[in-house]
Amino acid sequence: MADARQRTIIKVFRKYSNSLGPDVIEFLETILDQHEIEDAEVESSIDTLAHEYNKQDDALMKVSIEVLQRVYESLQDQGQRPGAEKEALDPDAHLFVVDAFEMPLWHWSQERGTFEKVSTPLTMSASADSRVLAMRDRLNIIKQSVLRNEHFAPSTLPSRDRERLVTLRSTKQLLGRSGERFLLLGMLAHNKEGKLCIEDADGSVELDYSKLDEPGDGLFTEGGFALVEGEYTDEGTLEIIAIGQPPCEPRETSRSIYGHIDFLGKGATSLLEDTSLSVRVHRELADINFFFLSDVWLDHPRTLPGLQKMFQNCIDNRFIPKLIVLCGNFTSKSISHGQGRDVQRYQENFDALADLIASYPSITRTTHFVLVPGPLDITVNSTLPRRPLLSTFTGRLKAKIPKIHFATNPCRIKFFHQEIVVFREDSMARMLRNIVGVKPDARSDDLKRFVSHICSWCNLFWTKGIFAPLTINIHATLSDFDHAMRLYPLPTAVILADKYDRYKITYTGCHVFNPGRFVGAAFVFSTYQPAQMNSEEWSELGLSRFIRSSFL
Repeated sequence: MADARQRTIIKVFRKYSNSLGPDVIEFLETILDQHEIEDAEVESSIDTLAHEYNKQDDALMKVSIEVLQRVYESLQDQGQRPGAEKEALDPDAHLFVVDAFEMPLWHWSQERGTFEKVSTPLTMSASADSRVLAMRDRLNIIKQSVLRNEHFAPSTLPSRDRERLVTLRSTKQLLGRSGERFLLLGMLAHNKEGKLCIEDADGSVELDYSKLDEPGDGLFTEGGFALVEGEYTDEGTLEIIAIGQPPCEPRETSRSIYGHIDFLGKGATSLLEDTSLSVRVHRELADINFFFLSDVWLDHPRTLPGLQKMFQNCIDNRFIPKLIVLCGNFTSKSISHGQGRDVQRYQENFDALADLIASYPSITRTTHFVLVPGPLDITVNSTLPRRPLLSTFTGRLKAKIPKIHFATNPCRIKFFHQEIVVFREDSMARMLRNIVGVKPDARSDDLKRFVSHICSWCNLFWTKGIFAPLTINIHATLSDFDHAMRLYPLPTAVILADKYDRYKITYTGCHVFNPGRFVGAAFVFSTYQPAQMNSEEWSELGLSRFIRSSFL
């Protein structure tokens, strides 16, 4: 029995990248015996101690018994709070809009095999070293999750399957080994001669895809990461046999390992806490809804009347959404080089929006509004992540709407255990314009195919690193804030607001959707239900039917 408990103790702390000495294991077993913890509750009890231990500033990777003793005594002092679990959930107290520039930076440490928090100030004008470090982080985060995948992580027990396992290699291991087959993980790029190559932390090798029959699922863009299998030739090239996307790691797996790390800066929760919150949100907050609208052209004559009808439908049916996210562009044409009158109209449109929202007091008092700038909107910077809308244009909105948030692009919404990412960028067209030669037959009008590729890009487009896997010369990002573009661990939901047709798809537990464009006669948008972790596509004309059928 003691051996089984010891294995459980070691497994739980290993999840947090901790190692244990014999004295710590003995101390933990003593605690379990003193409290007569049943075998079924050992893992959850130890997880609570491990989670609290890793919150301490002086916590070491090799668990310190002094720090662990302090954590245990602190939990004892807190005692049990009967009835606390029965307290009603307050959605406003657990709703956070996370600014991209306020997220803490966590670098991946090869030496420690985990994330390390950066304490130095971050700047908009980063150094060349920070650009290199950002790219290394992208690759290393993908690699560490790939190596945990069952197809790459060998079992400690001997079996026939071990012979079929695929082993990742480095480009430096190719030298002098022509005629052998290798599997590489790296970034697709073009060298100085314009030839396609794959780069990793140790170097690069030119790719020869002339004999490749059919690449794997996905669109392969310059700056994107891929798994490439091929034979190294005497000419110093890798003759591709197969190319595909890295396997996707579910959110639960990542959270079980790094649940103690506060990636968003809003407080870390364990996987057990996430599970408990998920059950309670599903049971107690089933009627909570978020609205997502994109391309809310305030200079279009039909936009404000369309918003008015949407608000009125909510009032008439006594249904008030908890959150309404309005994504740009908030103008139908760029005014960055326009005349003074164009800028004045831009501000007047925001003032008109403020007056419209304020004319519905029940919505103004209850609903959180989030405004995310689009590519044509006026912000401090044009690189990603983008700063919020200039305060010059939003004065009346701030004055009249108490629960308004001027968000960065991208931004994150933390709601209890859920992480929702909102990104407004015309990324589909950008991706299709930068496809490399391994799949030259992709067509820009093949949207269904493109959506299926977005699922494959979960491996590198969300899960493993960046929203737009394009090199800096294609799509500039602020390297000190590259972690704000990172989607690891995999979020609960991702809203890719784009100018193309709307869609929704769930892949490896992450729900992804495009709400469509709130312009024209249909006024399309999407609603997201946190209790169901699912979205619905609607128009202003169909909203009344949606409310009646779902909530009344």
